[in-house]
Amino acid sequence: MTKNRILYLALVILLAGVAALSGAAAGGAVVYQVMNRVETARLASAASVTESLPASSTSTSKSQSQGTTLMVDTTQIDTTITQAVQKVGPSVVTVTGTIPGQMTFRGMSSSSTVSGSGVFISSQGYILTNNHVIAGTQGDLTIVLSDGTQETAKIVGADQYSDIAVLKTTGKVPAVATLGNSDVLNPGETVIAIGSPLGDFKNTVTVGVVSATGRSIDTGNGYSIDNLIQTDAAINQGNSGGPLVNLVGNVIAINTLIVRNSGTGTVAEGLGFAIPINTASTVAQQLIQYGSITHPYLGVSFQAVSPDIANAYNLPVQWGAYVTDVAANSPASQAGLQQGDIITSLGGVALDGTHDYINVLYNFKPGNQVALVYNRNGKSIQVQVTLGTAPSN
Repeated sequence: MTKNRILYLALVILLAGVAALSGAAAGGAVVYQVMNRVETARLASAASVTESLPASSTSTSKSQSQGTTLMVDTTQIDTTITQAVQKVGPSVVTVTGTIPGQMTFRGMSSSSTVSGSGVFISSQGYILTNNHVIAGTQGDLTIVLSDGTQETAKIVGADQYSDIAVLKTTGKVPAVATLGNSDVLNPGETVIAIGSPLGDFKNTVTVGVVSATGRSIDTGNGYSIDNLIQTDAAINQGNSGGPLVNLVGNVIAINTLIVRNSGTGTVAEGLGFAIPINTASTVAQQLIQYGSITHPYLGVSFQAVSPDIANAYNLPVQWGAYVTDVAANSPASQAGLQQGDIITSLGGVALDGTHDYINVLYNFKPGNQVALVYNRNGKSIQVQVTLGTAPSN
């Protein structure tokens, strides 16, 4: 089993639905973490920080390689964090919605309340959050502003694959966040997470660093969420959709998920992941303009094939997408694909542990003609296929 697949088994998506109890958001204790990280030279040169921190004798750190002593005023660090929070905090909201009950053999089950976080990105009332925060909700959503004021909001659009959604309120917009540039982030930079863990503790602030960039997490649904920012800033259920902020108060990512333990049961701490703001902003702009994201379409239902599955079912290939159904009049049916075929390559990219079918497919656009390789009864076949446009949900 691949590392990504193991991570998926241990993945804790920050769905407020998990925190829903009897139609109300669940409460619980949360540890507020404030970590004063003295980053000496890193603080002074972080790519996303445009303000220099003055030197002081408050705290010192000696560079062994250069024989110099660098001094950073820890009071100034705390002040910088505080100012960043004051800048972006009023733009952060708590998002709550209702998932209707389902019919069971005992009758209709009770509805449940879900909650997450969001951030204003426009003075016109547009709010950026996660798709999984609002997925399955019905009717208007409620947003709670930093001052406790409640407003209603509607879903403008959402995209499952990027886990981004946009809401809109006609109510008060207390502040609009400034969006930064996530492309210039480097590991070690100080970041601040703001959100509403467990739905109860609105505008909680936690501090950490960028642990890594370019991470990929398998969702278990045949695709991965790629290019994520990893952070050790404490985030919990309900933080989803809230901003990850740099030291000048610019939003550089949208918090989306955490990993609690590995497939072997090893407990993990400080493994949070966020969607880069450059990605989130691009998706949001399309959702605002069109209400949905245009994805390429092949027209197959599939089951991901991994070595474990291939060995269990004696399949002829170790990696790929096993076709379980082919839509009528789809690009796949016109190319001759059938149920039982295993797609192994698309557009010259072989499907494997780091290249899921959906992620490879979404590298292309509707109308692109691509080479598709599939295995049928142990024989590899290549065809040309013109991708269509995915139907709206």
